[in-house]
Amino acid sequence: MNVLAAQRHSAIVAEVERSGAVRVSDLVRHLGVSDMTIRRDISNLAERGLIRRVHGGAVSVSHARDEPGFTAKSTMQRAEKLAIAARAAHLVSPGDTIGISAGTTTYELAVTLQHVPDLTVVTNSIPVAQFLHESPAPGARVVLTGGVRTPSDALVGPVAVNALRSLHVDQLFIGAHGIEVGPGLTTPNLDEAETNRALVDSARRVVVLADHTKLGIIGLSSFLELDKVDELITDAGLPGRRQAELAALVDILTIARPLPA
Repeated sequence: MNVLAAQRHSAIVAEVERSGAVRVSDLVRHLGVSDMTIRRDISNLAERGLIRRVHGGAVSVSHARDEPGFTAKSTMQRAEKLAIAARAAHLVSPGDTIGISAGTTTYELAVTLQHVPDLTVVTNSIPVAQFLHESPAPGARVVLTGGVRTPSDALVGPVAVNALRSLHVDQLFIGAHGIEVGPGLTTPNLDEAETNRALVDSARRVVVLADHTKLGIIGLSSFLELDKVDELITDAGLPGRRQAELAALVDILTIARPLPA
């Protein structure tokens, strides 16, 4: 391996560890080499166990397996999450009954909804429930499922699932650890996957909130097929080719634009 290749490999590993995932197209642009070269580099690094190869790019070995904590995730792609949350808020009206899953993007949605009156929110997210309890709008009600707490502050497991089986919401706003054509929405936590399925089953309409870095990530367990998604709200960082792939599967694909500074 020559020096230039070694430098590329170090740069690729560093970027994967920093952001959790990288795309071939981004590496081509950043490193100034061909698509074929980057794909060979990724294959080499994957064979050495330094990264994990996925469709269109690579993810860190730990990122594909483990779920980071809520605080750590809340700082990632913050501008994109705010734009997605703002767009999703337009779907909510006073008096609605909605579900909000655990996650940092869904938490930002809860923040935007704090002034919507007569809203009933069913959630398995401790941060979402706490925020809405401490900043309640007139007539607002929060239903917290109960369950076992995960590192991402989700309540999961049989207690959460049993609670959700008796509840019904107009719309569910749900995030995902990873999204990919084929596996659909995934998470590395088996109990969270089961709880997410129960959330989906409780809803008449399912809206997925996910920034572009979630595409290409494949967690251990699938919990929702893309063709069962009523609307996917993501951001403009998603390449055009990937937008076309997703638009062909979900009912509505919405691209959220950055909020004015």
